[in-house]
Formats: sequence, structure tokens, C-alpha cells
Amino acid sequence: MKYGKYLPLGTIVLLKEGTKRMMITGFCMVTEDEEEYDYCGCMYPEGIVSTDELLLFNHSDIAKVYFIGYSDSEEKEFKENLNKTE
Repeated sequence: MKYGKYLPLGTIVLLKEGTKRMMITGFCMVTEDEEEYDYCGCMYPEGIVSTDELLLFNHSDIAKVYFIGYSDSEEKEFKENLNKTE
């Protein structure tokens, strides 16, 4: 199965130069400084322990995908709409 820029929620990835796997928990994040990121995630397998531990990253930062999260027709429609807004 081919995925575009946005991988499904729950996908487990390793970031370039990373030593700890991350789980994707959200999309299209914007910081207070108006910097835009493709994803937010948390450490795997710990999960979200504190909102201070959320990590923002871009698709280009991903070195390896370990597991693809759940995808259904609702998720695919959501991704199509995300891609249209770019």
C-alpha cells in the first residue's frame, strides 16, 4: 500500500539521527511562532505522558517506518482533504 505525505495515526517511525521510535499522534501542527510541521508524535512505547513531551517533525525527518497505523475510508478522505489544503 502506498502512502503519500501523511502517514496514518498510530504509525511507528524512527527519525533521522533518532535513537527512540516515535508514534504519530497528529497532523499539521503550528507552533506559537507559526512554524508548521507535518506531524506531532510521542515516544513509543511510552505514549503521551505529558504535553511537554510531544515532538513536532516533518515527513522528511523520517528515516524508517516500523509499523503503519490503522487506515479506513474515513482516514483516506481526511488525508485527501489535507492534501487539497496545501
